[in-house]
Amino acid sequence: MFNWESGDNKPQATRDRWVGKVNFVEIRSFWHVFRSFDRMWSFFILCLQVMIIVAWNGNGQPSSIFTGDVFNKVLSVFITAAILKLGQAVLDVILSWKAQQSMSFHVKLRYILKVVSAAAWVIVLPVTYAYTSDNPSGIERTIQSWFGSTSSSPSLFILAVVIYLSPNMLAAILFLFPFVRRFLESSHYKIVMLMMWWSQPRLYVGRGMHESTFSLFKYTMFWVLLIITKLAFSYYIEIKPLVGPTKAIMSVRIRHFQWHEFFPQARNNIGVVIALWAPIILIRTLGMLRSRFGSLPGAFNDCLIPGDKSEKKKNGFWLFFSRSFGQPLSNKEKEAAKFAQLWNKIISSFREEDLISNKEMNLLLVPYWADRDLDQIQWPPFLLASKIPIALDMAKDSDSRDRELQKRIEADPYMFCAIRECYASFRSIIRVIDDIFFKVDKRIADGSLIKTYKMSAVPSLCDHIMKLIKLLLENKQDERGQVVLCFQDMLEIVTKDIMAEEEFSSLEHGGSGHDGMNPDPLHQLFDTKKLDQLFASTGAIKFPTPVSEAWREKINRLYLLLTTKESAMDVPSNIDARRRISFFSNSLFMDMPAAPKVRNMLSFSVLTPYYTEEVLFSLQELEEPNEDGVSILFYLQKIFPDEWNNFLERVERNNEEELKESPELQEKLRLWASYRGQTLTRTVRGMMYYREALELQAFLDMAKHEDLMEGYKAIELNTEDSKENRSLKAQCEAVADMKFMYVVSCQQYGIQKRSGSERAQDILRLMTKYPSLRVAYIDEIEQRSEDRSKKLNGKVNYFSVLVRAVPKSFDSSEQNLDQEIYRIKLPGPAILGEGKPENQNHAIIFTRGEGLQTIDMNQDNYMEEALKMRNLLQEFLKKHDGVRYPTILGLREHIFTGSVSSLAWFMSNQETSFVTIGQRLLANPLKVRFHYGHPDVFDRLFHLTRGGVSKASKVINLSEDIFAGFNSTLREGNVTHHEYIQVGKGRDVGLNQISMFEAKIANGNGEQTLSRDIYRLGHRFDFFRMLSCYFTTVGFYFSTLVTVLTVYVFLYGRLYLVLSGLEQGLREEPAIRDNKPLQVALASQSFVQIGFLMALPMLMEIGLERGFQTALSEFILMQLQLAPVFFTFSLGTKTHYYGRTLLHGGAKYRPTGRGFVVFHAKFAENYRLYSRSHFVKGIEMMILLIVYQICGHTYRSTVAYVLITASLWFMVGTWLFAPFLFNPSGFEWQKIVDDWTDWNKWINNRGGIGVPSEKSWESWWEEEQEHLQYSGKRGIIAEILLALRFFIYQYGLVYHLHVTRGTKSFLVYGASWLVIVLILFVMKTVSVGRRKFSASYQLVFRLIKGLIFLTFVSILVILVTLAHMTIQDIIVCIFIFMPTGWGMLLIAQALRPVVKKAGFWGSTRMLFNQAFSRGLQISRILGGHRKDRASRHKDFYQMLHFKITLLIMKTIVNRFKMIFLLNIIAQGQEVINFMKDRYTNKQWIAVKINLEKAYDRVRWEFIDASLQATSVANFLREVIMSTISKFTMQVLWNGVSL
Repeated sequence: MFNWESGDNKPQATRDRWVGKVNFVEIRSFWHVFRSFDRMWSFFILCLQVMIIVAWNGNGQPSSIFTGDVFNKVLSVFITAAILKLGQAVLDVILSWKAQQSMSFHVKLRYILKVVSAAAWVIVLPVTYAYTSDNPSGIERTIQSWFGSTSSSPSLFILAVVIYLSPNMLAAILFLFPFVRRFLESSHYKIVMLMMWWSQPRLYVGRGMHESTFSLFKYTMFWVLLIITKLAFSYYIEIKPLVGPTKAIMSVRIRHFQWHEFFPQARNNIGVVIALWAPIILIRTLGMLRSRFGSLPGAFNDCLIPGDKSEKKKNGFWLFFSRSFGQPLSNKEKEAAKFAQLWNKIISSFREEDLISNKEMNLLLVPYWADRDLDQIQWPPFLLASKIPIALDMAKDSDSRDRELQKRIEADPYMFCAIRECYASFRSIIRVIDDIFFKVDKRIADGSLIKTYKMSAVPSLCDHIMKLIKLLLENKQDERGQVVLCFQDMLEIVTKDIMAEEEFSSLEHGGSGHDGMNPDPLHQLFDTKKLDQLFASTGAIKFPTPVSEAWREKINRLYLLLTTKESAMDVPSNIDARRRISFFSNSLFMDMPAAPKVRNMLSFSVLTPYYTEEVLFSLQELEEPNEDGVSILFYLQKIFPDEWNNFLERVERNNEEELKESPELQEKLRLWASYRGQTLTRTVRGMMYYREALELQAFLDMAKHEDLMEGYKAIELNTEDSKENRSLKAQCEAVADMKFMYVVSCQQYGIQKRSGSERAQDILRLMTKYPSLRVAYIDEIEQRSEDRSKKLNGKVNYFSVLVRAVPKSFDSSEQNLDQEIYRIKLPGPAILGEGKPENQNHAIIFTRGEGLQTIDMNQDNYMEEALKMRNLLQEFLKKHDGVRYPTILGLREHIFTGSVSSLAWFMSNQETSFVTIGQRLLANPLKVRFHYGHPDVFDRLFHLTRGGVSKASKVINLSEDIFAGFNSTLREGNVTHHEYIQVGKGRDVGLNQISMFEAKIANGNGEQTLSRDIYRLGHRFDFFRMLSCYFTTVGFYFSTLVTVLTVYVFLYGRLYLVLSGLEQGLREEPAIRDNKPLQVALASQSFVQIGFLMALPMLMEIGLERGFQTALSEFILMQLQLAPVFFTFSLGTKTHYYGRTLLHGGAKYRPTGRGFVVFHAKFAENYRLYSRSHFVKGIEMMILLIVYQICGHTYRSTVAYVLITASLWFMVGTWLFAPFLFNPSGFEWQKIVDDWTDWNKWINNRGGIGVPSEKSWESWWEEEQEHLQYSGKRGIIAEILLALRFFIYQYGLVYHLHVTRGTKSFLVYGASWLVIVLILFVMKTVSVGRRKFSASYQLVFRLIKGLIFLTFVSILVILVTLAHMTIQDIIVCIFIFMPTGWGMLLIAQALRPVVKKAGFWGSTRMLFNQAFSRGLQISRILGGHRKDRASRHKDFYQMLHFKITLLIMKTIVNRFKMIFLLNIIAQGQEVINFMKDRYTNKQWIAVKINLEKAYDRVRWEFIDASLQATSVANFLREVIMSTISKFTMQVLWNGVSL
């Protein structure tokens, strides 16, 4: 016996039994939007009621609210609030009903009391309100008659309102004092627990989400101002202008209708008022871098270099106003050396990425090795370019005015620095005659340089200096004489052409005297022991010079300063390089934490989930042309021409053909292309920049003074020469590995490795290239028995495995292998929910450190941004707003795919506006930023102890990223956003890819709407933060849905007015015809529906980032490139998939491919993707607009029609033709013909088991309607109600025919249904006849079809001649029956099980093509296009053989189906057709056996015996056996027979 009294002694099965969902159940319904955000909807409804009351009564001014009568009516909003509260309570009960079995008694009691109290207030408030007015209305008099008619008593209602609002007053107090709410939530006092229990369930989740008082003030003021603006706009633009026309409409009495009116005696034209008001109710730079480069080294040192501990740092408010950096110190200082190391690392990464050329790199570099002889700042040469030639011209034309020349030079600080550096550098190179330099220095000091020396010869001297520098660069032995001549010529120019006679005579030189020459004994160019004759004596000049890196760098820099004559304003010329340098430089002046030393920084890991995307492009993929002859490589060369040229320069080749000379160059070509796609190789390279950056920063932290002056590059170059260098480099690498780890979770790597996949080899190549890279994967091993020879069927063990590349020292062979580090056994399959989050969850255990950055497979990183990572991690140690530490650090992104196409540019701008200005606003002041799948950094320990970084439940967590943000916020986390660091991200570049991505996001938002996370956030946030949460999550998609629904409501309202005749009747009334406010309101209603303003956030973001002039120009350019078409088209995608997910579900991950769109998408593919979401809806709106024009053109002007419907026609055209506009070669005639042929074939192909949707319309239709099979009753009912709108056309239009103009009887509508039934009967007859009689009685069947056609023509002629039917009537008939048929089809689809059970399902399908004709199509495909006559003859015989074989197979089929009981037929499609025709109303089963899979082999004797058993004729049996058994097969490998 079990002891049930003790909880500890309960049986294990009972303790572990899942008790079901408690408190919340995910029910698929639109009502979740109201349930989760009931306070917001109640507020908007009450505001609408108040605005309508104020506008309807009095003078319409807001001040009239204080008048007695209006104020009394405004008080009725409390009754509305009570009704809404009751609706919310009832909705809670309905949507939680499925959890009643698992709910505790206290939860059930709370729901019941909520309903009872809400119902009580719905009674109390109206009753007390009825006694507030001196002149009660009809409803108020009725209430008084029930409870007794007494004198008015407003105080009773006021008392009831005060009591009713007391909980809200308490909530307002707690809102103003968040710390009190925080205390109450954690309190254990009984009265406090009772009060909190009434307001919300007592859960840990959702506590402590309150912000500081200052943050609360900021987002409250934001929303107060926004709500005031919104209400003012709605009142003055939307509501008030409609009040006058509405009163005029209600005062008119319409007696003549153009259809059968069910309520002809109805007053006030309520239908017109609804049609009028329904839409209203539903709508609810490098130049800066140059100017700031002087302070850039100081910003480097302040932000990226750990400071002195003794230095007191400013923070907070004063830091914002004291954020300035002084001029950099001399380059002898350590700070300048550190700046040079960091800056040059960035520029070198640009060159490795082929963003800049060799020349641009030299112009951007700062000297690695500090020249201690120069007491001078050495700027990058691109800042000093062309300064020397300009200075020479200025000196030449100076006219002996030293002071003026000095002022002009010093006015340009970079020119002044260039002159000083060139002079000092040249002096340090030719330190031979110090007397000359001494005298020049003296003349400069006393201001007599130009007066004493002749400046006209300076350009000639400069030419000789450049010639000397060029010789020193080449450093060839046979040019020693040229060097001597250069020195002699320069000395001659100086002493004879520049210096005066007295200056020259005072110099001591020549012969054996050396008093005037004091060369440096360590100088590389001169030997003091052999200067017997100036320059000419043997050995006086050591040439070629001993070359070192420092010497080469000095000579190169001097040559650039002297020879670069053109301006370097466009250096770098690559747009992406300019953007990255500009952003990085500007980010250093932002507020960021000081960088700690690498040893003291927080450690972190990066995790990237990978499935089967591209790792590295193969040469075949790069060079394989599409149908237009365009390959991926050719495409990349055209969109990245400068980077392609830089790549050729880097590998020292001239063209593409030379790149194929060696495997190494081919590998580099593959890498170059892969770095420009959305590949894993690009992502890994970007993330490994973190390790390179940490290694360099560790060197700057630990290096001694001498090592620092030589630079990290010298340590790398001289590692083999010095044990000390090896030790320092090893320390730097060890520290970097200790602080950083990168794990790529390659889910299928084990399977790919066993199958020999190229992707596995590419992943292994990445691990070999980056030794610190780790790869995690799921390994599946079939369990064996103890003797290891037998397998245990169905027993599979699952492991999470972490591997790395085998170090070179451990691998004696050249083959690359991986080495297992960890293997963790899993309890079962790892992928139970959504793939990506499960992939992250199984690998997160292998990460380490305090931080975890989740990176998608289509992201990138940059070296300059990696340098700021340790600054970012310091944010975890800082309380934001003094409340809590951050748990997610949000980063901004740069979309690097914007240059690929115009669509990619639109998406890039849209995404950039969200990840910059959007997320900045979400984080501060709104405080509702979550995680959006971007490169955010998680507090790893916080999230590991709270469920991880990924929720992976199937379907509901399709958008798993944002649930991580929900999870963090609900568990007292804090999500921040930081602008000073960015990560690259790729987006989809083609319309189909973008649409699938938006469909996935819309599906995910639909599932979010149903989730408990949104419900808890909506209820636990304060009112204003709840508004922020709604409009930045599901509210955006719900508003998009409402926008499109408003278009439908507007159009169907117009359809109702025009079909009923109300519009014509109203226009005949003078008060309505001359009502200008009504006309303006109608026109404005149509224009506000379209998403033209979708680009405004982009305009603001570009304006803030790059200036509003640039933003305006880009905005205009986007309009010219049809951006409104794209954004309007995306409205349909979001609306369709979001609405369908809420109603029926069907959310799923949609792979987009992330590839380059270098191909033409066929129309069949576009049709499959956009048919239900755009084409059908676009055609429906087009029919609405056409019917509106046809039925109202007699009394309405064309101008009025255009004003009302212009934007709607734009929407129709966009939804119907955008796939053609944005499709490559979309309007090329040959493509159109091919697309039509392909679409026809797809339409006519029969579906069936195993036939994919890409091959058959029938299979696609079944797949498209699959969501209805899993939809609930509410979804089916909603689908039927929505389909009923298509019957409005028929009801209204039948009364607009010339044939029926004389009568408005309801029998006309009934007669139209008889016509529809007759048409369906004829179609069914033809369909059945085709199947039953087309083969055996073909002539009779054709005669019947001819008679039907002649009958139809005769009826049409009679109607035209006798009943005066017009062409317009024929068009109207099409618009009558086509929507009705579509509505019937939708209803039948929704009620498919019922229709099937009734036996009518076959009437809704059209079947095409017989198996034999389909076989001919297959033979035509197999034939293909041929190039020569010989191949055509060969293919003719192949086709003939195929047809003969098909004929033989049909003969065998006919014989076998006579023998076997189950009527088994060889061909799968024919068996289905046969069984359908034979057994229409009986159950049957078809079995298809694939012998190739059922048997290892089949003996010819078995087939022969089977043919004999079926009595096949001997002659035919011999033909068959010889055909299948006597043939040869040959395999050609590269044209050679194997």
